[in-house]
Amino acid sequence: MEESVMRQFRTSLSLAIAATLGAGLLVGCDRGADAADAGAPPVADAPAATTPDPSAGAGYDSPAGDTGDTGDAASGTWPAANAAAMLMPGPDVAIDGTLNFDIADGGVRITGTLTGFAPGATHALHVHETGRCEPPKFESAGPHLNPEGAPHGHPDHGPHHAGDVPNQTADADGSVAVDQVVAGLTIGDGGPTDVVGKAVVVHASADDYESQPAGNAGARIACGVISLMTAPPAAGAADA
Repeated sequence: MEESVMRQFRTSLSLAIAATLGAGLLVGCDRGADAADAGAPPVADAPAATTPDPSAGAGYDSPAGDTGDTGDAASGTWPAANAAAMLMPGPDVAIDGTLNFDIADGGVRITGTLTGFAPGATHALHVHETGRCEPPKFESAGPHLNPEGAPHGHPDHGPHHAGDVPNQTADADGSVAVDQVVAGLTIGDGGPTDVVGKAVVVHASADDYESQPAGNAGARIACGVISLMTAPPAAGAADA
């Protein structure tokens, strides 16, 4: 009887020990798995998509460049472009003076006083296409300014070169007071009829307005390169 009780006790004790050992192994396995997971690098979550806020956009100031305008933006007044040419005389002549070129309605007004002519003499005056005045013949100035390829003629009527200007006649003192408006010419716009960078030439004789290609005006006796004095306002400046 006692032996039977002891046998049951041993059996129960063995089962309890086995159950305890089994539980320990399971806990050890779980802890090992946790340790392995702890050693692995974490996986970052993908960032949430965002929509830019247009009100938060970064603005910037554009560089302030010098436009060359000296006008008054408040009053809307702007300086008109102008140019000038100081004449260089050829050999055996004493022609002297400066011609000014100013914006006029639909063209350019040429003004100035030239001296050194024979009293009462009439001379041709033209704008030539190349701004080079190399004496003695000033052939470096090229032909008349004529971007449209028109025949030579009178600037006030009929087909003519853009650079054709009416004849000029000296007074009793041998001076010429030039004051001519030539339609179609411009100043400082870079276009084909822009006088800046061109040359103004005085000829030995009068222009007959008919002979081709230059009106039978004779030799070139004075020449001046037309240079920009005041630049035109930048595009849109007058509307500022």
